[in-house]
Amino acid sequence: MTQEELDALMSGGIDMDDDVSENEETQSDENVEDVAEAVESEAEDDADTLAASIEAAELPLPATDENKMVHQLDDVTKESEEKASEIFDIIDDISNDLMEKEETLNDILKALNANVDLFGTLTTKFPDIETFKTQLAINEDAVEKTNEVIETLQNSGDAIMSVMDIMQYQDIHRQKIERVVNVMRSLSRYMSTLFEGKIDDEKRVSSAKHIEGDTGTDVASTDDIEALLEQFGQ
Repeated sequence: MTQEELDALMSGGIDMDDDVSENEETQSDENVEDVAEAVESEAEDDADTLAASIEAAELPLPATDENKMVHQLDDVTKESEEKASEIFDIIDDISNDLMEKEETLNDILKALNANVDLFGTLTTKFPDIETFKTQLAINEDAVEKTNEVIETLQNSGDAIMSVMDIMQYQDIHRQKIERVVNVMRSLSRYMSTLFEGKIDDEKRVSSAKHIEGDTGTDVASTDDIEALLEQFGQ
C-alpha cells in the first residue's frame, strides 16, 4: 500500500469493507469462469469421445455383392460343396492305393510263407547245414514284419472310412444353410409383397424435403411447391 492510499485510509477515503467485497466478487467471478471453462472442456471431450465411438461403431455395411447375406451364403455352400468333393476324391485315391498295397503285400506274404515251409523242411532233413536255419529265421522275420505292415494298412483304411463318414456331416451342414437361405428368401419375398403399392415409384409425387414446423432450414421453396402442383395436375 502506498503512502497516498494509507493517508486516504486514515482520512476515511477508502472503505476496507468495499475493497474486500470487491475482491471477493472478483474471485467469485474468476471461480465461475474456471468452472464454466472446465464444464465446456469436459463437454467438448465428451463430444469428441462420442464422435469417435460412432465412427468406430460397426455400422451396417452397404448392400453390395460382397455384403449381401444370401449371396454370401450361396457362395459358402457352393465353395463348401466343391472343396468337400475334392477332399472325397483325394481320400478315395488314398484308399485305393492302400488296398492295392495290401494286395501286393499279401502276394509277397504268400511267397515268404512258401520260403518258410521250404527252409523248414530243409532244416529238418539237414539239421547240420546252418544256411538253411539262417534263411528260415530270415523268412520268418520277414513274414512277421509283412503281417504288421498289412495290419497297419488295414487300420489306415478303417480310419479313412471314418473320415469319410465324418465328412458326411458337411453335406448336412450345407443342407442346413440352404434351408436358412430358403427361409430368408421367403421372408424377403413376403416383405416385398407386404410393402407393394398400386402406384409405380416412377409415377409417385416427389416428397418435400422439409415441411413447415420442421427444425431444418432447408424447407420447400415456392418453385418446389409449384412443381408439385403441376405433377398433381398431370
